[in-house]
Amino acid sequence: EVQLVESGGGLVQAGGSLRLSCATTGFTFDDYAIGWFRQAPGKEREGVSCIRRSDGGTYYEDSVKGRFTISSDNAKNTVYLQMNSLKPEDTAVYYCAADSRGSQVWALCYYGMHYWGKGTLVTVSS
Repeated sequence: EVQLVESGGGLVQAGGSLRLSCATTGFTFDDYAIGWFRQAPGKEREGVSCIRRSDGGTYYEDSVKGRFTISSDNAKNTVYLQMNSLKPEDTAVYYCAADSRGSQVWALCYYGMHYWGKGTLVTVSS
């Protein structure tokens, strides 16, 4: 059974940093695309950043480029999202997701993935 468990959310001031973690079980880590999505109140869910280790594919949504970094630790089957220079508009519930399809990483990040975690709340105060 695929399981994704997010952690690391919280309250931070604008300009601050947070690191989100997504602990995964139940699948071969390298073969899946894994990503971070977010949904702010009243807005649609959007793909923030995604990665697939088997082909090195990565994707970043334009508004987070240069501020967020996605990485993975194979030994721990964990994906991280380092978020720096946070802005109030980054406030959202952040979800970890995974997908085994071979589609390009950007497409999976844009259209959504198959397996989802329950989310962790990130609040950035101004």
